[in-house]
Amino acid sequence: MTPEFSGNAQAMSLVGFSAVATVTLLLCVMTGPDHDDLDEFYTGYGSLSPFRNGLAIAGDYISAATVLGTGGVIALFGYDGIVLALSTALSLMLLMFLLAEPLRNAGRFTMGDALTRRMPQGRGARIAACAVTLAALLPMMLVQLAGTGQLMAFILGFSGETLQTGCIIGVGALMISYAAIGGMKGTALIQILKIVLLLGSGLVVAALVLHRFDWNPGALFDAAAGNSGVGSAFLASGLQFTGGASPGLDMISSHLTVVLGGACLPHVTMRMYTASSARQVRRSMSWAVSGVALFVLVITVVGFGATALVGRAAIAEADPRGNTAYLLGSLAAFGPEVTAAETLLFTTVTTAIFLTVLASVAGMILACANSLAHDVFAARVQEMSPRREMTLARLSALAVGVPAILLATLVQHHSLQPLVTLSFCLGASAIAPALVYSLFWRRYTRTGLLATLIGGSLAVLLLMPGTNLVSGSPVSAFPDADFNWFPFTTTGLLSIPAGFACGWLGTVASGRAGAEEQRRQYEAVEGWILAGAARRRP
Repeated sequence: MTPEFSGNAQAMSLVGFSAVATVTLLLCVMTGPDHDDLDEFYTGYGSLSPFRNGLAIAGDYISAATVLGTGGVIALFGYDGIVLALSTALSLMLLMFLLAEPLRNAGRFTMGDALTRRMPQGRGARIAACAVTLAALLPMMLVQLAGTGQLMAFILGFSGETLQTGCIIGVGALMISYAAIGGMKGTALIQILKIVLLLGSGLVVAALVLHRFDWNPGALFDAAAGNSGVGSAFLASGLQFTGGASPGLDMISSHLTVVLGGACLPHVTMRMYTASSARQVRRSMSWAVSGVALFVLVITVVGFGATALVGRAAIAEADPRGNTAYLLGSLAAFGPEVTAAETLLFTTVTTAIFLTVLASVAGMILACANSLAHDVFAARVQEMSPRREMTLARLSALAVGVPAILLATLVQHHSLQPLVTLSFCLGASAIAPALVYSLFWRRYTRTGLLATLIGGSLAVLLLMPGTNLVSGSPVSAFPDADFNWFPFTTTGLLSIPAGFACGWLGTVASGRAGAEEQRRQYEAVEGWILAGAARRRP
């Protein structure tokens, strides 16, 4: 039986949402940069300690899609959900050990800086990097914004479409304000507040769930399997991909996409530029990985607790994708009699999720706005004044945010899983190959970079409409249609190799002379990129 939200819990949640919106907006106003200080707007001067910067990175990395979506997969598919959560943590570890320091050393403000460090005249590459940034982050923004209306309707108990649309517009306006007013430092403070609330409330809920099962994880897992309706299959691999043409390949493709794509998304990589030294970025990433790993444990316990206490069928009835599982598991952990303290705790949980939506989209809008202002507009002018560039960045936040809000109101009643998957596929197929080649391959040319970004993106966009998330199943975006010709959940099986192959072919097509020229240019900055030397300013 699905737990019901009491009127007291709904009222307190509304008060919590209002308080969070007020406090976070005030924080952005207080910490906002001066009108002519680009370093403060783009990087916050690297003024955050490694601990606080690590919390901000973890906050940017754990989006609302991670909290609700991954929690839903764990509650509905058991073992497969745990593997997905572990893949999420592994992705950040890959960023930590392979890309974090070179990214910090090569970049300044945006991903375009890192990709074109060795290509001083690479304006075309900057424009392509901006286009891929927008293409990768816009779908994720739509998911979070559209989910805001559904989440608030679920918690507060209203069902009117007008109210849901109003929630999307109001929350979207807040997110634009965060990015435009607070810049990097303001959004970092919101991310820190978010991750502290999310982990703090989650640890208490996980403890309550384990207490219900006498602190025995085995008993929790057995109860979840017994209440899942599928028995031991809940604790075995493959339940999520049952019914597909090649379940094993589909699972490999999905997790490879998450591992390669998750940590390469631009709103996460931009946090590398806020560290003041290579040592700082290493310490920041250590804290970030620790925070994400702790959250993986929390969401695993709460997800299994939701299935054990509420039932898989009831979770699927509330939302076919299981996006309400984290909330249902949190409420069910309290038992039949909910005390005032437990009501306050549940309010903290809902407020943390609301803040997660706010912070996640604000970070994405900031990444897109920074790329538009710095890689597209400022690159056209030799000596653009800092004041003008910052004004352009703030206007870019508005230019990105308003269309995102309008599109979110249009897609709010469709399955949004294809949009989440699209973002990860673009990160894995276009951005990850471009970063690896740019940072480590000496002969990589401008043509190769453009081929990687464009070829990887086109491969994803061509394959994605044919996946089983778009059509051919009751939970797809178009359940009444069936044009499923690529029977996989993600495009990674083909698009990731295509992205790397396009980069290699583009470099080979540049000719030996072009490759040698790029090798010389790379060697001139190789020490700055790989050796952790002081950052070079253009």
